[in-house]
Amino acid sequence: MKPSFAIIGCGRIARRHAEQIAKHGKLVAVCDIVPEKATAFASEFDAKAYYSIDELLQQETGIQLISICTPNGLHATHSIKAMEAGCDVLCEKPLCIDVADGNRMIEMAAKTGKKLFVVKQNRYNPPVRFLKNLIDSNALGQVYSFQINCFWNRPEAYYTEWKGSQVLDGGTLFTQFSHFIDLLYWLLGDVASVKATGKNFAHPAIEFEDTGAVIFGMQNGAMGTLLYTVNSFEKNMEGSFTVFGEKGTVKIGGQYLNELEYCEVDGIEHPDLPVGNPANGYGFYQGSMSNHDKVYENLVLALADEKHEFAGAKEGLKTVEIIQKIYNNF
Repeated sequence: MKPSFAIIGCGRIARRHAEQIAKHGKLVAVCDIVPEKATAFASEFDAKAYYSIDELLQQETGIQLISICTPNGLHATHSIKAMEAGCDVLCEKPLCIDVADGNRMIEMAAKTGKKLFVVKQNRYNPPVRFLKNLIDSNALGQVYSFQINCFWNRPEAYYTEWKGSQVLDGGTLFTQFSHFIDLLYWLLGDVASVKATGKNFAHPAIEFEDTGAVIFGMQNGAMGTLLYTVNSFEKNMEGSFTVFGEKGTVKIGGQYLNELEYCEVDGIEHPDLPVGNPANGYGFYQGSMSNHDKVYENLVLALADEKHEFAGAKEGLKTVEIIQKIYNNF
């Protein structure tokens, strides 16, 4: 029997979830505190609309998994409520915006025995998978250093509703660039030390930085930098991750980590990789790669087999820990 799903939050990213749920299960219910959003979304995807998560959880007792697509600052509360009600959870990135909240989420998963996953779709980009395999197989030898560049555009018009709020958004690293922090941890391990600075140059309406610079010392001895901004003129310029190793140098680039721009590795020819999915398009701006098809394919496998590799809450919390460490060093 196909699993039954609900979606909490009917914003733009929820559509990616609904489209994939239709392929793998049944979308039973959706919820948004804006009735017009919930009603329209439910009508389009043949689900029942709710305007309160509490009402949904009381009425819909047979749902297996709930996808959390609400603002960042509500992820913890909504995930915990869903697990308390007996549902597994797939939480959009970031897992949360506070380490203490993340620990509460993990504690509730342990208490209820429910699964808590987090969306990390950039892990499925073909160049990212290629670099991951190189590192895991030690084809690069010792990793000396790395450079992460995140040069995107987010105009003032982007920052509506909860976006730009410290309490609900959390910061540019949480909303725009948390996938890059996830890949840093996934590829190179944990962070040992951080030096960082940030500034808001061009977005007076938001409550945090629009630009930042970070120097990392990694637990494996590597060092590296992260430069990021949402002030790239008119459009996204670059999202890249370069690794300098003992036996090779690799740069994943393009706008969304979607191109293998440079590959000089001892004994390995530059590969012809599969073409990745396009970026998430939201009208006047673009997000990261649209790999929610891969997310849901692997989610279904992970629900059936606990040994299947899929990003869980502890990995999601590592992203939050690293970002919080950066912000604490501003």
